Amino acid sequence: MNKIVVLLALGSLTVAAQDAPKFEVDTSWPKPLPVGWINGQVGGNCVDSHDHSVIVDRRNITEEEKETSMATPSIIMFDKIGNMVRAWGDPEVVPGSIHGCTFDTEDNVYVAGNNDGIVQKYSHEGELLLQIGERGKFDTTDGSRQGEALNAAHDRLNRPSGIAVDPGNGDIYISDGYGNRRIVVFDKDGSFLRQWGRQATQQEIEEGAPGVFAQVVHCIAMSNEGLIYVCDRQGDRVQVFDKMGVFIRNIWIRTGTAALPDPRGTAWTVAFSPDEEQQHLYVMNGRNEQVHVLNHKSGEILSTLGRPGHQAGNFTHGHTVAVDSEGSLYVAETATGRRVQKFRPVN
Repeated sequence: MNKIVVLLALGSLTVAAQDAPKFEVDTSWPKPLPVGWINGQVGGNCVDSHDHSVIVDRRNITEEEKETSMATPSIIMFDKIGNMVRAWGDPEVVPGSIHGCTFDTEDNVYVAGNNDGIVQKYSHEGELLLQIGERGKFDTTDGSRQGEALNAAHDRLNRPSGIAVDPGNGDIYISDGYGNRRIVVFDKDGSFLRQWGRQATQQEIEEGAPGVFAQVVHCIAMSNEGLIYVCDRQGDRVQVFDKMGVFIRNIWIRTGTAALPDPRGTAWTVAFSPDEEQQHLYVMNGRNEQVHVLNHKSGEILSTLGRPGHQAGNFTHGHTVAVDSEGSLYVAETATGRRVQKFRPVN
């Protein structure tokens, strides 16, 4: 009887392993940049409906690099095979320390900045269409980056990290999460609608209390079900809400420190597999320099991709992950990584 139980258990593990997609790095993607261009920190990436990939670049190259090269524009778009389609972004106009991006159903691209108080919307061709907030003005007591966070403004942000756009009505959901600790929602024209979230207490962090955040609210995404997925980075979890901010569940990524908050954190970015049911959830675990493949429904980690390092397929400050229509993963690396890598699904 015991042998039968063991065999059944092993069988279930085998099925789980087989259900997890496998990937290999595509070293041919992207193609070389124009002569003289060099990447700074890549603060985020996203993929549109045509499998165009955008990366956002902080342009912070070294003095040595400036002698021989030039910083790339802030926003760079590649096609499916890795050719650069276009690049744009005045460094005096785009968000400071550009961070995160997303597309809407019309393939407009939205960008945030974790050293600024704005989110911007650009057309697919690079025309600025909408800005929420004022560049260099923060939702703080004195409007400066150093001021005490208010977590309340209807017309300002405080170091936002990411954006999700409702495909039904164009509402803009922002993880306003380096200075503030909130999710704030604007309509398609940039008018304030609602918000939720605040700084968690130590006890709330340890208990995984709903709707509060450990330190940095690092990402936001919307599922096909219309649920809002939010990275509570140092809380080592993804919190799931409905569109009104009602808490649904926690998805724990407990591969970090034994105690919370985890100083570096494990829940950096989430993305969904391209099937209608979104069977798999991908989580960029920046602490461990890995991408976890989760069963979306159960939250179980099925497999893991990557390791720390500088070689192809390794990550150095893996930061954000995006998925195209064929299920390929694109991972952007910031800090000293300064690149984006593509991983193709394999049988």
